[in-house]
Amino acid sequence: MEKREHINNLKKQASCLPDNPGIYQFFDENDKLLYIGKAKNLKKRVSQYFNREHEEGKTRVLVSKIRNFRHITVDSEEDALLLENNLIKKHLPRYNLLLKDDKSYPWITIRNENFPRVYKTRKMLKDGSQYFGPYTSVLTVNTLTELFRKIYKLRTCATKLTQENIEKQKFKRCLQYHIKNCNAPCEGLQQEVDYQRNIDDIQNILKGNIGSVIRYLKEKMKQQAELYHFEEAEAIKQQLNLLTNFQSKSTIVCASIHDVDVISIINDENSGYVNFLKVINGAIIQAYTVEIKKKLNESDNELLSFAIVEMRERFQSNAKEIIVPFIPTIKLRGVVFTLPKRGDKKSLLELSERNVKFYRIDKLKQQSNITKLPKYARILSTLKTDLNMEKVPVHIECFDNSNIQGAFPVAACVVFKNGKPSLRDYRHFNIKTVDGPDDFASMEEIIFRRYNRLLEEEAPLPQLIVIDGGKGQLSAAINSLKKLNIDDKITIIGIAKRLEEIFFPDDPIPLYLDKSSESLKLIQQIRNEAHRFAITFHRNKRSSTFLKSQMENIYGIGDKTIEILMPKFKSVAGIKKASIAELADIVGEMKAKAIIQYFQE
Repeated sequence: MEKREHINNLKKQASCLPDNPGIYQFFDENDKLLYIGKAKNLKKRVSQYFNREHEEGKTRVLVSKIRNFRHITVDSEEDALLLENNLIKKHLPRYNLLLKDDKSYPWITIRNENFPRVYKTRKMLKDGSQYFGPYTSVLTVNTLTELFRKIYKLRTCATKLTQENIEKQKFKRCLQYHIKNCNAPCEGLQQEVDYQRNIDDIQNILKGNIGSVIRYLKEKMKQQAELYHFEEAEAIKQQLNLLTNFQSKSTIVCASIHDVDVISIINDENSGYVNFLKVINGAIIQAYTVEIKKKLNESDNELLSFAIVEMRERFQSNAKEIIVPFIPTIKLRGVVFTLPKRGDKKSLLELSERNVKFYRIDKLKQQSNITKLPKYARILSTLKTDLNMEKVPVHIECFDNSNIQGAFPVAACVVFKNGKPSLRDYRHFNIKTVDGPDDFASMEEIIFRRYNRLLEEEAPLPQLIVIDGGKGQLSAAINSLKKLNIDDKITIIGIAKRLEEIFFPDDPIPLYLDKSSESLKLIQQIRNEAHRFAITFHRNKRSSTFLKSQMENIYGIGDKTIEILMPKFKSVAGIKKASIAELADIVGEMKAKAIIQYFQE
């Protein structure tokens, strides 16, 4: 009832939103940001979350956690895309797409200053400087910056070379001038106009016109070879190879293709993979591939739209044409989306698609390396991911209760270490504080007793506790962990038998693991072992109690004798069938005769 009322309140709020484009932000009960989305029409888009039942489990979980939302209106859908992209990267909400890109790739910057320096950087500052990149190869960046310094003799010092300071002769030429790496603009030996012409050449090269550099190097290599300076010629040849590779397999596609972006995408159950190519003057000058982690089973169209905005912003692209594998629903001002059917543009798209396929295959190969680990390590690593745990659960404990209408209440704890049963660590419990069939109270008792003892003995705690039961048993177990102040130190789950639902504390929505997954199979194995151990202990207790009740009237037979007989004969029926010789071997001839005589009578 409370949930329905809460959803109705959110519906009313959504109905008051404007019909304008913008972004919306969902927050939980602690005002923590859960999700950021964009919308062509805010009212329609946000209302969709609360007006229907969602098939996708993750979306249902998201909606169940929403307690409030805020919005920002913008002028166009494109502005909404850009704002959404920036806010996601800033706040990293839990339910938004996640770029699996934790590397800081290098850029080449041309500083905004008199006599600009050109160098490698990993930080983009809003200081008016020009940035080119990012580059996935540091070697390529180093080769380019070194070439620029050698060819154009750029300064490397950080002195403030204003015309006034130069005229006042505040600076003196340094070692770089004497080794012929700089033309000493600090002393006025190179005019700013000439220096700027070199900077213009560098800008053209970084924008894709790299042919002039290659021609220069080939000529220089030839000169060194003619002078028999073979080491110098070989060094230049290596630089040429790097530059050729920098052109990104950069065959000239077609001189008529100018300033075009190419974006392709493939996806699987958990991720999308995007390849971006930047084409200028028919040559590919940038190539970049990235993985996008899905959060809400996003569609191809959503992934492509996200990728287009991200890649264009990252590479500062203003291309008026984007070649794509299908036409996205988003619209960008002054930009045409092209879905080529044949020709050079089709070849470009196919090249991009090959790149992204190879990237995905490499990723999967890297992930498959985990299979080279022992089987248990692979399974436990998967279980850690599936249950969103911080540590690999090398030590797992599982609990189960057993009773018949409250009679003979017992419980069992089985322990798995490194994915295998640790039999010596198994424990069984007689329920002491609970009267009648109360599984919840029984679970609370045994969890408290088990971990209170481990804490007293300073024994290691498990990383994962599995409770055989649903939300009720799980809540009872958590009560005990809270009393012991260890509820935040151990991951605990409940597994309900009927649909193999996995429950987490304070989360009403269960997790459904793939029925064929190794994670679920391990949890089921542990649960079944706990059930078997509990049932066996319960059966033994019933048998021994019944045996005691039938034999306690035999003269000379006490508790110790019954305890000795039980492991051998298992039940009263077994003792009745035993011969006097078999009984005498265990308890002596006099007691054996008394037992035989009692049952015969």
